[in-house]
Amino acid sequence: MAQTTDNDETQSEKQPAGLFIRLAAIAYDGLLLIAVLFLATWVFLQFANAEENRLIFQIYLLTVCFLYFAWHWLHGGQTLGMKTWRLQLQSVTGQKITWQQTIIRFIVSLLSWMVAGVGFLRLVVDKEKRSWQDEASKTQIFILPK
Repeated sequence: MAQTTDNDETQSEKQPAGLFIRLAAIAYDGLLLIAVLFLATWVFLQFANAEENRLIFQIYLLTVCFLYFAWHWLHGGQTLGMKTWRLQLQSVTGQKITWQQTIIRFIVSLLSWMVAGVGFLRLVVDKEKRSWQDEASKTQIFILPK
């Protein structure tokens, strides 16, 4: 008889998050991110002109977006929107999320949005409910028990 660990049992009990609950968390995080971007824009405008430094300003805002998600993913696997909907990002290996995984996940998420969200729609047809960013970053979003 094979011996199981608590981690094995915990992983098998977790249910992968579907499309609609992920979109709800994304919408919530989108509203929070808008507020963060307003603040980041105000800070940038204290030091530079956004019109004259358009490319730098765009890179700065993209970096702020990345840091918003990466910090939350690296510190508990949950953004504020994910906490609200009881979702958690985890590595498929059960290890802690790495910076490399957050970078890959963020970039692939952007690419997915650029092609009309097709990477997210993969959730509907994949039996393990994995999106492009899940697959590329070797992570998965699970629904936490109540």
